[in-house]
Amino acid sequence: MMSLGPEDILALLPHRYPFILVDRIREIQPDQYAIGVKNVSLNEPFFQGHFPHYRVMPGVLIVEAMAQVAGVLVGYSKPQAVTSTRLPLLAGVDHCRFRRQVVPGDQLVIRLEVVRRHGSLWRVAGQACVDGELAAQAQLLVFLGDKPNAEEEAQ
Repeated sequence: MMSLGPEDILALLPHRYPFILVDRIREIQPDQYAIGVKNVSLNEPFFQGHFPHYRVMPGVLIVEAMAQVAGVLVGYSKPQAVTSTRLPLLAGVDHCRFRRQVVPGDQLVIRLEVVRRHGSLWRVAGQACVDGELAAQAQLLVFLGDKPNAEEEAQ
């Protein structure tokens, strides 16, 4: 059972501040599961507008945090496949439900398990919990896709 710190996560994901939504991977078993943590701080940039007088983490960002844990799982499972030209991309979200609000001071614990792999397409299922209470659940499709080349990025 392996854990990953912030530098390990940054090596596997293209995300950077303010959009990196995974602080630590508590446990990871290649091709099987990952447990990630997002510490939700009052200083999160999204709380400036969502909502100033009633701060709630947007559901779409909870799903994004889940997708980033999935990206780490894929990247860690297939490190030779995640290169300067390929990266894990969110391809779909199914059966998503929100069960509890996530607010400043919460620690979001995300557990995802690989349901199926078919080539470069991974289906993972999981939950995001706060203090053992279910906050969100979803199935995600993650695709190991090609990055656009430098010429395409410039356009």
